[in-house]
Amino acid sequence: MHSEDVLKLKQYIEKVERLENEKAEIQENISDVFKQAKDDGFDPKIMKKVLKLKKMKTEERENEDLLLDTYMMALGLAPTDDSENE
Repeated sequence: MHSEDVLKLKQYIEKVERLENEKAEIQENISDVFKQAKDDGFDPKIMKKVLKLKKMKTEERENEDLLLDTYMMALGLAPTDDSENE
């Protein structure tokens, strides 16, 4: 390997290492926000689901909801029309 290539490689490695450190710091900040939200009575697990859903396209989210409803009904886990009238 040429010395210029070795230098470039080292620079790329160092850059990735810096970004990995920044990523770890950001992840720690995100965890802190979820802890604060939990302390204020919010459910972090549900918040994470909401964030995931917000990233999805409307059509993709609707398809996922339809599949979830279908699977829940097939397993007897979804409310039936009878239970709604009670």
